[in-house]
Amino acid sequence: MNIFKAQDLVKYFGGLAAVNGVNFQVEEGEIFGLIGPNGSGKTTIFNLINNYYPLTSGDIHLYDQSIKGMKTYKICKLGIARTFQVVKPLARMTVLDNVTASAFCRVNTIKEAQKLAMETIEFCGLAAYKDHRAKSLPIGLRKRLEITRALATRPKLLLLDETAAGLTPKEMGQAIELIKEINRRGVTIIIIEHIMKVIMSISHRILAINHGQPIATGTPEEIACNPQVIEAYLGEEKNA
Repeated sequence: MNIFKAQDLVKYFGGLAAVNGVNFQVEEGEIFGLIGPNGSGKTTIFNLINNYYPLTSGDIHLYDQSIKGMKTYKICKLGIARTFQVVKPLARMTVLDNVTASAFCRVNTIKEAQKLAMETIEFCGLAAYKDHRAKSLPIGLRKRLEITRALATRPKLLLLDETAAGLTPKEMGQAIELIKEINRRGVTIIIIEHIMKVIMSISHRILAINHGQPIATGTPEEIACNPQVIEAYLGEEKNA
């Protein structure tokens, strides 16, 4: 069953087309990867999905409902949550308080919010840090907190923006397992990632874009062998 559709997405900043004619659909229960060189428009697409930036033209659907122009908090209540490439926790608040704040998207009392927050914290492996201030956490745990905060909104669709960036190999492996477990629990995922080990090992399908335009869609194996993708993106990885 189709859960998400991006239809002819266009976003201009002044005279520059950051996104131009992007179309894709995501099936319920799928992990859908989004790749491309730096500046290709990946994060802009996420910003269009949750209306951080308004569309120039095009449409976006969650199930059969258009969310174009909808307030960001309403999009979250409908079931789309996201993380950010540059993590943005409430720095002076504890891990528990950060996640509790997100839980209020779904519940109405502090007791309910703290219960949901603790369940999510335990699932994400942050129970030992629940009383730590967010600003005291190393980057790997702050990335995990970012995911935990998003999950506390009980999303149907989770947007992950470079979750593995800056992680150690051990932390990267843990992040991969967490993402897989989130998906096994019924959450559909769209993930932006530069690290090929991550995107290729967890995605069911991948869309590659360059200069704001789609260049290929397919399975990880098909994308890895696509000449346009190799030239635009994987070639950079190989030559790095």
